[in-house]
Amino acid sequence: MDITVLVPLYNEVESLESLASWISQVMNNNQFQYEIIFVDDGSDDRSWDKIKQLKKSNSNIKGLSFRKNYGKSAALQIGFKEASGDVVITMDADLQDSPDEIPELYRMILEDNYDMVSGWKKKRFDRITKTIPSKFFNKTARVVTGIKLHDFNCGLKAYKNEVIKSIEVYGEMHRYIPVIAKRAGFTKIGEKVVTHQKRKFGVTKFGIDRFIKGFLDLMSITFITKFGKRPMHLFGTLGTAIFLIGVLAAIWLGGTKLYYLNHNIPAKLVTESPYFYIALACMIIGTQLFVAGFLGELISRSSDRRDQYHLKDKFD
Repeated sequence: MDITVLVPLYNEVESLESLASWISQVMNNNQFQYEIIFVDDGSDDRSWDKIKQLKKSNSNIKGLSFRKNYGKSAALQIGFKEASGDVVITMDADLQDSPDEIPELYRMILEDNYDMVSGWKKKRFDRITKTIPSKFFNKTARVVTGIKLHDFNCGLKAYKNEVIKSIEVYGEMHRYIPVIAKRAGFTKIGEKVVTHQKRKFGVTKFGIDRFIKGFLDLMSITFITKFGKRPMHLFGTLGTAIFLIGVLAAIWLGGTKLYYLNHNIPAKLVTESPYFYIALACMIIGTQLFVAGFLGELISRSSDRRDQYHLKDKFD
């Protein structure tokens, strides 16, 4: 099969018929063999009924439905497991992503040999309260991750099948699939300017809180990427450095006290100096960080996923 189009959705009943028809038209015009997988993320409208209705008139449509709303990451993950196309293309169900982009995304994966291609909504039809924070968020993500994408959160993306079968998307990490893919060894990540449509039906499912969660997730994925399998390198290094600062400060205080006593100079008790408590705090915090790194290392070594590696090729 050439293409799997994966569409996670939540309460998008009004747009599903138009979207399915649009995708099918593009596929038929380009003579692609395809499947459309709709993943209903616990909608409380009639989205699932609409998907079952669409299936009757289009055998290329498949549907998955959650009992409750688990989030976009969960919807993508289960869809990835079911996808069988050589190229997997994800898009949102609200008609803001254009299926007309599919042929070029498909070409970039097969002919340009990208592992994945992310859409860039260069011209957006969203409110300024959404676009300005999004630009700041994407710039921060570029700096932190080192991946030069302008729009990490664009729902329109294309992947080699090998990529989506090798990664796990969890929590709210769908924003950082390029980071997860890079971590798994898929480093050829491209970008394509895509058309952004005005929303025709419903309302956005994301509020301002998504940017707060986004930054927290960014810190999380950055830590996991760099230190997930070697936590001692971070906590051990910080702990040792802070502990040594505390020890050196304590030595300086003790040496100063002995010098004053040796030269009959009046001196206050060491415990009366604020630096004594700073030094003590450094030694305690340093020890705690070191122990945290040690415990993290023990947990990491006993994890079932510690030795999960991704083979590029194999022969016997």
